[in-house]
This record gives sequence, C-alpha cells and structure tokens, in this order.
Amino acid sequence: MMDDNISTLQSDLLEKTGMLVEALPFMRRYSDETILIKFGGHAMGKAEYVNAFASDIALLDQVGARPVVVHGGGPQIGEMLKKLQIESNFVDGLRVTDEATISVVEMVLAGGINKALVAAITMAGGRAVGISGKDGGLIMARKLLAQAKSAESAIEKVVDLGFVGEPSRINTEVLDALGEKNLIPVVAPVGGGEDGMTYNINADTAAGAISAALGATRMLMLTDVPGVLDNAGNLMSELTVSEAESLILDGTVTEGMIRKLETCIQAVLGGAEAAVIMDGRAPHALLVELFTEPVSYTHLTLPTIYSV
Repeated sequence: MMDDNISTLQSDLLEKTGMLVEALPFMRRYSDETILIKFGGHAMGKAEYVNAFASDIALLDQVGARPVVVHGGGPQIGEMLKKLQIESNFVDGLRVTDEATISVVEMVLAGGINKALVAAITMAGGRAVGISGKDGGLIMARKLLAQAKSAESAIEKVVDLGFVGEPSRINTEVLDALGEKNLIPVVAPVGGGEDGMTYNINADTAAGAISAALGATRMLMLTDVPGVLDNAGNLMSELTVSEAESLILDGTVTEGMIRKLETCIQAVLGGAEAAVIMDGRAPHALLVELFTEPVSYTHLTLPTIYSV
C-alpha cells in the first residue's frame, strides 16, 4: 500500500514537473509584456470563477507579465436596476442610459464590481488598483448614436442612447504609472466626456481601445462561450482579420459577438500578436491559454484572429 502511495506521488510530481517545463518558454516569452484581459460580466457569475481568475492574474504578475484588466458588468447592472425598479431598454445590445441609469452604472461598475475584483486579486497575492476610465483621464468619451430600424419600416434612424459613449481618446499615463510600480490596473469602463458628462462604455469596446493604445502583446476576452461558432455550430479556432470582417457582414455572428470580433480586430491592428475569445468559466483558462500550446478557443491574429 505504501509503495502504491509513493508511486502515485512520484507520478503526480512528474506530471507537475512536465507542466512547468512546458510552461517555462511561454513565461519567458511574456515576461515584461503587457497582456490586456477583458473579464466579462457573464464570466464572473460565480465566486469560484472570480477567485480562479484572480489567482491567474496574480500568477501572471508574479512571473513577470504586465496584466491589465478591463471588466464588464452588464448582468450585475441589470440586477441592480431591477431592484431599484428602473426599466432597462437596449438598442443593438447597448443599454439606453438616462440620468438615473448612469448613476447606477457607475455605482455598480466602479464601486461594487471593481472593488470586489481588486479585493480578490489582492487576496490571491497580487497588488491591484481599481480605477475607472474617468480617473486620470484614462478614457475620454464622446456620445454614441446608434442606428436602428423602426418596427413599422426597414428604414434606419438615429437613436439617442442617452449617456452611452465610445472612446475618443485613451490616455495611458495612469496605466503606465501603475505599471512602473508593479501594480495591476483593474479598469471599470466608465468614461468622462469633453462636455463633463459621465458615459457608459461597452466593456469590449473599452478593452480594444486600451489594448491598442498600450500596444498590448496579447488581448484575451473572457466570456461565457467557447469562442466564435460557424453556422453549423462548430468552433472556429483561427480567423484572419478579413475572415472576421466577413463573418460580421454575412450575419454568421450576431449581437454581442459582433462587438467582440470588432474589439479583437482593433487590438490586433493596434499591435497585439493575437486576440483570443475564450470561455472564462473554464478552470485557469488564462494560464492554459498563455502557458501551453493553443487549445480549443478562437484566436485572431495578423493575419489571423483566434477563438479558444
């Protein structure tokens, strides 16, 4: 019995050693490189997902990479609005945001979710700092107007989404300053406008703009799906930029996946070696993606975009 236990222990140690040996070249590859990670609101649905994510971010930092986190929070905002009996309306996946709603959005994103993620990363051994896009002028925003078809006709009209914006300029100084102190930025996607107003910014869009501005080596989008699927429901593990654009134009991808692909394209054109759409609920998905050979996600690079 003792011999069996020793044999099992030796086998486990050999397996772990093999994993470390495999990971070492990847660790060297990403040492001192900026990795932009977008953590979606759907991917943070359970405490175990958040804790595993926080552990991965802390380890990335400890092996010398420079992680920058941008988080979402759509489901959590929806829950709070429901509790407060404030109605939610959407146009093309974007939340129509009036004065009452933007206060809730900022409270949930920059207050609740942001600080909870910072606390989780800190508990895991990382040194994280929570900021919003308004801090240090990180995200300057302009008002976003959407095009939508009315129920009565196929004619598109401009729809005022209220306090919904898109990045007009990214000022990386605050992120650079945090990086120099070996601190991990955790960014809530709320921006300030030239008009002094606060704007709700889609987290995917914010992540792509920040990735491009930083010249991140890699952008990882953690969501609740395995990646981009074709019309038959099969995972598309590698995509070129032109292929991704075609998927958007021909209607193969719809709704939220359109914005994710557009974000990946922006990141890659901004200098990222690859942008990856991946299931953030999988155990230690970040580490598996970065420190092993690519597996089952969607990857986009120049000239390819990836799904995992």
